[in-house]
Amino acid sequence: MNEKKIVAQVIAKELNDELTSDKIYELLESPKNIEMGDIAFPTFSLAKKLHKSPQMIATELVEKIDVSSFEKIEATGPYINFFLDKNAVASDVINEIVDKSESYGNQNIGQGRNVTLDMSSPNIAKPFGIGHLRSTVIADSIAFIYEKLGYIPVRINHLGDWGKQFGMLITAYELWGDEEAVKAHPIDELLKLYVKINAEAETNPQLDEEARAWFLKLENGDKEALALWQWFRDESLIEFQRIYDKMNVSFASMNGEAFYNDKMDEIVDLLEKKGLLIESQGASIVDLQKYNLNPAMIKKSDGATLYITRDLAAALYRKRTYDFAKSIYVVGNEQSGHFKQLKAVLKEMGYAWSDDMVHVAFGLVTKDGKKLSTRKGNVILLEPTIDEAIERSLKQINDKNPKLANKEKVATQVGVGAIKFYDLKTDRMNGYDFNLEKMVSFEGETGPYVQYANARIQSILRKANFKVNLNLQLSFLENGSEHWELITLLKDFPTTVKRAADKYEPSILAKYVINLAQSFNRYYAHVRILDETSERESRLTLIYAVSVILKESLRLLGIESPEEM
Repeated sequence: MNEKKIVAQVIAKELNDELTSDKIYELLESPKNIEMGDIAFPTFSLAKKLHKSPQMIATELVEKIDVSSFEKIEATGPYINFFLDKNAVASDVINEIVDKSESYGNQNIGQGRNVTLDMSSPNIAKPFGIGHLRSTVIADSIAFIYEKLGYIPVRINHLGDWGKQFGMLITAYELWGDEEAVKAHPIDELLKLYVKINAEAETNPQLDEEARAWFLKLENGDKEALALWQWFRDESLIEFQRIYDKMNVSFASMNGEAFYNDKMDEIVDLLEKKGLLIESQGASIVDLQKYNLNPAMIKKSDGATLYITRDLAAALYRKRTYDFAKSIYVVGNEQSGHFKQLKAVLKEMGYAWSDDMVHVAFGLVTKDGKKLSTRKGNVILLEPTIDEAIERSLKQINDKNPKLANKEKVATQVGVGAIKFYDLKTDRMNGYDFNLEKMVSFEGETGPYVQYANARIQSILRKANFKVNLNLQLSFLENGSEHWELITLLKDFPTTVKRAADKYEPSILAKYVINLAQSFNRYYAHVRILDETSERESRLTLIYAVSVILKESLRLLGIESPEEM
């Protein structure tokens, strides 16, 4: 039941087509104060058409509208405020959640079509830093959200396993590398080499030239270069996989940039055949002036390919392989120019599906307000951060509930969930300053706070020996608005999921679930849920429904929900 549609229809009936039901629906608002009603219609847009003041229009319409489907209808200034029949709405919403459980809010918009997500994409031979967290968890959540809307998500980890940085790394290894040291601590040693050569190259341009030469050798299949590259890659993947396992994130494909080495010639051929490739100072470019973009360089003057050449090959490969409805790139905001060029070149090539490609950008993670940089050795490593978050969670669990079974497992769910939630609750374009203590806190707008609210509900349900009753006639007679606030939030869950998908913004869902947890805690503080009254079963069923949506919301954010904490 969509109450807003019912409101739009009853208003349209009295307006004699002055405004369509659909237009009225778009104008409807949710009052900021629950005492002002549940749905409000502003009458300003009718003033010119009806030659009356908005206040007069509101008063006259209230006298005409059939009130039988509502608790009451009031005119307040230029607004018509509709108060829903709370018990009827509560019964409809709760019974639907009880019936559908975690499937509540499922929508078949995608009709089984694929959505590819280019995500995570750490660079081989570099440590997995906190900066990679955003792409990983934002995309993972978007994948779950789109799955709930009936799409099939295809998570692709487009590894940074090719490019000039490997020329830098091979050069550094040849100059200063120690095979035994690299074998013992591969990522740490390779990071030291990478940082050192970048520092040295600032005053010694010859190192940069040597790096370019090594990368060209790599592209031309030089055995020594390839052997070193493969070694660096294999060692990195072992470390990456360990981190992904801790984060409970998996991929349909780990094909990185190197996978497209043999697929770029086709792109160059297609561009040439369409007359799009132009020579400029020895390099091959595509002119994008009509899009107000800089030229896209497809090949350098020395014949080496560029990142965009691979991304063009990857886009074509993904369309052919997955026939995607959407191709989502969850990549930092600093790459926005690159993705505009990528889409423009594909558009010039005649691929209309380039319109289905979306760059989902995000802001930076900083530490003490400073930008993180692997090149400068200023990086927060993700694995030890996860481990510390788990340790901190375990300490808090020991303080609150020392007899809890499976403490280590729960601490892992809480610690990993805390890091993910802190990232996801932030509007993705804003970025945030890294603060582990705030992340893992059981108080405030945090993942552990939401998880604890759900665990508290589960505790109450166990104490009550609660069993779901699919045919329960619900009634809520208590004073105050606590239960209605919960019902309103539960009712809004499907539209919240859809809005998060439309805006590629998991923070919408994270903020929603914070509100739901806070609303439950207010309800818990004001209502004696377990008292033996005629409303006891209704109250228990309400908080059971809240638990279902808390858990499902967290699942869509890629976060687990412990039953006890």
